[in-house]
Amino acid sequence: MKIKGIKRKAIFKKVVEAASRLNMDAYVVGGYVRDLYLGIEGKDIDFVVVGDALTFAEAFRKKYRSGRIITYPRFGTAMLTFQDFKLEFVTARSESYATDSRKPAVVKADLESDLSRRDFTINTLAMDISEKNFGKVIDLFQGKADLDQGIIRTPLDPSITFSDDPLRILRAIRFAAVLNFDIESRTYQAILETRERLRIISQERITEEFRKMMLASQPSLGLDLLRDSGVAEVIFPELLALSGVEQREDFHHKDVFDHTLKVLDNISVMTEKFELRLAALLHDIAKPQTKRFVKGIGWTFHGHEDLGAKMVHKIGRRMRLPVNLIKYVEKLVRLHLRPMQLVDEMVTDSAIRRLMVEAGEDLDDLMMLCRADITSKNPEKVKRYLSNFDRVEEKMKAVEEKDNLRNFKLAIDGNKIMESLGLSPGPIVGRIKDAVTAAVLDGDIPNEEHACVEFMLKVKDQYLE
Repeated sequence: MKIKGIKRKAIFKKVVEAASRLNMDAYVVGGYVRDLYLGIEGKDIDFVVVGDALTFAEAFRKKYRSGRIITYPRFGTAMLTFQDFKLEFVTARSESYATDSRKPAVVKADLESDLSRRDFTINTLAMDISEKNFGKVIDLFQGKADLDQGIIRTPLDPSITFSDDPLRILRAIRFAAVLNFDIESRTYQAILETRERLRIISQERITEEFRKMMLASQPSLGLDLLRDSGVAEVIFPELLALSGVEQREDFHHKDVFDHTLKVLDNISVMTEKFELRLAALLHDIAKPQTKRFVKGIGWTFHGHEDLGAKMVHKIGRRMRLPVNLIKYVEKLVRLHLRPMQLVDEMVTDSAIRRLMVEAGEDLDDLMMLCRADITSKNPEKVKRYLSNFDRVEEKMKAVEEKDNLRNFKLAIDGNKIMESLGLSPGPIVGRIKDAVTAAVLDGDIPNEEHACVEFMLKVKDQYLE
């Protein structure tokens, strides 16, 4: 296999030199070799060390003055940065999980045993980097053939592979989505049989695989597999609940799940931002709970945006997502219907201002979500809806030029309100601040401290009773 990068060749030479001094062998393995076979040269390089990887990494660091080492002694793994590459050295090992354990038992092994424990054949490829055999691919499990045929398959019995490390179930689906490969039939059947074991895996590991799945160029491929395999029921039941929920057909497709995946794929063409893609996935998450049939209209979902924002908070906490990311998705889900409500010619500037202030710096992302939410198969309808959003954005631009609302900040804050009225922190302070903000956005008072304080003193009795 040919290596184009001069820096990579130099790194491989240094690894071989370090291995020779320690009387060890080292091979490039896994994702780097897989991607190289597919024509991609990455900067994250994994090495299997037949010996002690931690000792090897320390010797490499001292000799070549690399970045500091991060070690995981339990797994015989050491990671470091060298130049602008991330290098991971792993002791050749085998590992397995007990029935009810999230932590594997790890023992040292030879190269063949290490490759056999890997999740899929496409990741079992190893590359010899010795001077004698440089670039020779070691393919013990027909990984190259499966790459050529676009197949996800385990090197050993898939039931044992998934039982040993259930996270591999999600990795199979993720690789199928990212590479647009098919999961081999025995491997897929094993997913169906072992999916419940995902419950022993930590949420952080599940979330990381889900995040990578969402960053595929067409993430619907992975989400479809999550549903069809029943894995969604184990890790994301709210997603499964969208399947089979009917909608009015004059705007959307029939099924909320299908509509949601279309929105997700639409927005994935526009952005690689995980949190915005997540907002697309969750924008209609509360429709099953708010579904009502109204005679003459059909199915309605009144309030699904507000309930959806509350569900985002719960889902985000369960997924161990950062607080700021959760708040961002909550905001977009809560506001995703608002721009369409501003299409009417009679909409006032104050209504435009309110949305712009609420969306703040995420306004552009909100509008991107709204455009992605157009999934009609009727090109005339799509054209009309896009034209409507163009009109809304023109209105926003006109208001923005006058008021600079992207950087809106009320002239008084909670501390000023408490100081002026002798209040302690509490919900009354927030309600008074909201009232002053509304007066500014409605154009009743200028956003100046004197005017805001004067207005606050005028209306305070409504909130202090």
